[in-house]
Amino acid sequence: MSVALPLRPPAHQASPRAVHWWRLRAGLLLVVLGGPQVVLWWLIGAGWLGWTALVTAGLVAGYGLVVPPLLYRIHRWEVTDQAVYTLSGWLVREWRIAPISRVQTVDTEHGPLQQLLGLGSVTVTTASARGAVKITGLAAADAAELARTLTETTQATAGDAT
Repeated sequence: MSVALPLRPPAHQASPRAVHWWRLRAGLLLVVLGGPQVVLWWLIGAGWLGWTALVTAGLVAGYGLVVPPLLYRIHRWEVTDQAVYTLSGWLVREWRIAPISRVQTVDTEHGPLQQLLGLGSVTVTTASARGAVKITGLAAADAAELARTLTETTQATAGDAT
Protein backbone atom coordinates (compact mmCIF):
# COMPACT_ATOMS: atom_id res chain seq x y z
CA MET A 1 0.00 0.00 0.00
CA SER A 2 1.51 3.33 -1.03
CA VAL A 3 0.89 6.55 0.85
CA ALA A 4 0.42 9.70 -1.21
CA LEU A 5 2.66 12.50 -0.05
CA PRO A 6 1.15 15.97 0.28
CA LEU A 7 1.90 18.45 -2.49
CA ARG A 8 4.59 20.81 -1.23
CA PRO A 9 5.34 24.28 -2.54
CA PRO A 10 8.09 24.43 -5.18
CA ALA A 11 11.52 25.05 -3.66
CA HIS A 12 12.80 28.21 -5.41
CA GLN A 13 11.66 31.82 -5.07
CA ALA A 14 11.92 34.66 -7.55
CA SER A 15 14.86 37.02 -7.28
CA PRO A 16 14.47 39.73 -4.61
CA ARG A 17 14.92 42.27 -7.46
CA ALA A 18 11.59 41.04 -8.85
CA VAL A 19 9.84 43.15 -6.19
CA HIS A 20 11.31 46.27 -7.83
CA TRP A 21 10.25 44.98 -11.27
CA TRP A 22 6.67 44.47 -10.11
CA ARG A 23 6.66 47.95 -8.52
CA LEU A 24 7.99 49.55 -11.70
CA ARG A 25 5.23 47.82 -13.67
CA ALA A 26 2.69 49.31 -11.24
CA GLY A 27 4.26 52.74 -11.84
CA LEU A 28 3.83 52.29 -15.59
CA LEU A 29 0.22 51.31 -15.00
CA LEU A 30 -0.24 54.56 -13.08
CA VAL A 31 1.14 56.55 -16.03
CA VAL A 32 -1.13 54.72 -18.49
CA LEU A 33 -4.27 55.04 -16.37
CA GLY A 34 -3.69 58.32 -14.56
CA GLY A 35 -1.85 60.27 -17.26
CA PRO A 36 -4.85 60.74 -19.56
CA GLN A 37 -7.02 61.73 -16.59
CA VAL A 38 -4.55 64.42 -15.53
CA VAL A 39 -4.18 65.73 -19.10
CA LEU A 40 -7.95 65.92 -19.57
CA TRP A 41 -8.35 67.57 -16.17
CA TRP A 42 -5.76 70.16 -17.14
CA LEU A 43 -7.35 70.76 -20.58
CA ILE A 44 -11.00 70.69 -19.58
CA GLY A 45 -10.73 71.85 -15.99
CA ALA A 46 -13.47 69.48 -14.75
CA GLY A 47 -12.98 68.96 -11.03
CA TRP A 48 -14.24 65.39 -11.09
CA LEU A 49 -11.36 64.38 -13.39
CA GLY A 50 -8.89 65.56 -10.76
CA TRP A 51 -10.62 63.40 -8.17
CA THR A 52 -10.61 60.35 -10.41
CA ALA A 53 -6.89 60.88 -11.05
CA LEU A 54 -6.26 61.02 -7.29
CA VAL A 55 -8.30 57.87 -6.70
CA THR A 56 -6.46 56.09 -9.51
CA ALA A 57 -3.10 57.19 -8.08
CA GLY A 58 -4.10 56.00 -4.61
CA LEU A 59 -5.26 52.60 -5.82
CA VAL A 60 -2.21 51.98 -8.00
CA ALA A 61 0.15 53.21 -5.26
CA GLY A 62 -1.55 50.90 -2.75
CA TYR A 63 -1.20 48.02 -5.19
CA GLY A 64 2.47 48.89 -5.78
CA LEU A 65 3.21 48.90 -2.05
CA VAL A 66 1.26 45.80 -1.01
CA VAL A 67 1.18 43.34 -3.90
CA PRO A 68 4.86 43.03 -5.01
CA PRO A 69 6.07 41.75 -1.59
CA LEU A 70 3.16 39.28 -1.61
CA LEU A 71 4.11 38.09 -5.08
CA TYR A 72 7.68 37.59 -3.90
CA ARG A 73 6.52 35.45 -0.97
CA ILE A 74 4.12 33.39 -3.11
CA HIS A 75 5.82 32.94 -6.52
CA ARG A 76 7.85 29.73 -6.51
CA TRP A 77 9.22 27.31 -9.04
CA GLU A 78 11.12 24.05 -9.24
CA VAL A 79 12.34 21.72 -11.95
CA THR A 80 12.92 18.01 -11.35
CA ASP A 81 13.69 15.16 -13.71
CA GLN A 82 9.94 14.47 -13.84
CA ALA A 83 8.23 17.89 -14.02
CA VAL A 84 8.27 21.68 -13.93
CA TYR A 85 6.38 23.02 -10.90
CA THR A 86 5.18 26.60 -10.44
CA LEU A 87 3.08 28.43 -7.88
CA SER A 88 1.92 31.95 -8.71
CA GLY A 89 -0.79 34.52 -8.13
CA TRP A 90 -1.69 36.75 -5.22
CA LEU A 91 -5.46 36.88 -5.40
CA VAL A 92 -6.01 33.56 -7.18
CA ARG A 93 -3.16 31.12 -6.61
CA GLU A 94 -2.30 28.79 -9.44
CA TRP A 95 -0.29 25.57 -9.15
CA ARG A 96 1.07 24.28 -12.44
CA ILE A 97 2.78 20.96 -12.92
CA ALA A 98 4.07 20.20 -16.40
CA PRO A 99 5.60 16.76 -16.96
CA ILE A 100 9.02 16.97 -18.59
CA SER A 101 7.86 14.52 -21.25
CA ARG A 102 5.27 17.12 -22.37
CA VAL A 103 7.73 20.03 -22.76
CA GLN A 104 7.98 21.24 -26.36
CA THR A 105 9.99 24.47 -26.17
CA VAL A 106 11.88 26.50 -23.58
CA ASP A 107 12.18 30.26 -24.14
CA THR A 108 13.77 33.08 -22.16
CA GLU A 109 12.54 36.64 -22.15
CA HIS A 110 14.22 39.84 -20.94
CA GLY A 111 11.94 42.87 -21.32
CA PRO A 112 13.28 46.44 -20.94
CA LEU A 113 12.48 46.70 -17.22
CA GLN A 114 13.81 43.20 -16.62
CA GLN A 115 17.05 44.09 -18.40
CA LEU A 116 17.36 47.23 -16.29
CA LEU A 117 17.13 45.10 -13.13
CA GLY A 118 19.10 42.09 -14.42
CA LEU A 119 16.05 39.82 -14.51
CA GLY A 120 14.55 37.36 -16.95
CA SER A 121 11.64 34.98 -17.42
CA VAL A 122 11.49 31.42 -18.70
CA THR A 123 8.48 30.16 -20.66
CA VAL A 124 8.02 26.41 -20.91
CA THR A 125 5.62 25.52 -23.72
CA THR A 126 3.93 22.18 -23.30
CA ALA A 127 1.55 19.94 -25.18
CA SER A 128 -1.29 21.16 -22.98
CA ALA A 129 -4.51 22.98 -23.70
CA ARG A 130 -3.85 25.02 -20.54
CA GLY A 131 -0.92 26.77 -22.18
CA ALA A 132 2.68 27.50 -21.32
CA VAL A 133 4.19 27.53 -17.84
CA LYS A 134 5.92 30.84 -17.12
CA ILE A 135 8.57 31.36 -14.46
CA THR A 136 9.03 35.10 -13.91
CA GLY A 137 11.27 37.31 -11.82
CA LEU A 138 14.44 35.23 -12.13
CA ALA A 139 17.94 36.68 -12.05
CA ALA A 140 19.11 36.79 -15.69
CA ALA A 141 21.88 34.24 -15.08
CA ASP A 142 19.42 31.91 -13.30
CA ALA A 143 16.98 32.19 -16.22
CA ALA A 144 19.71 31.25 -18.71
CA GLU A 145 20.86 28.33 -16.55
CA LEU A 146 17.28 27.13 -16.06
CA ALA A 147 16.66 27.21 -19.82
CA ARG A 148 19.86 25.26 -20.43
CA THR A 149 19.03 22.68 -17.75
CA LEU A 150 15.46 22.26 -18.99
CA THR A 151 16.63 21.82 -22.55
CA GLU A 152 19.10 19.12 -21.54
CA THR A 153 16.54 17.39 -19.32
CA THR A 154 13.86 17.33 -22.01
CA GLN A 155 16.30 16.04 -24.62
CA ALA A 156 17.23 13.17 -22.31
CA THR A 157 13.57 12.30 -21.63
CA ALA A 158 11.84 9.75 -23.79
CA GLY A 159 8.56 10.81 -25.40
CA ASP A 160 7.30 12.98 -28.20
CA ALA A 161 5.87 15.87 -26.11
CA THR A 162 2.35 15.41 -27.48
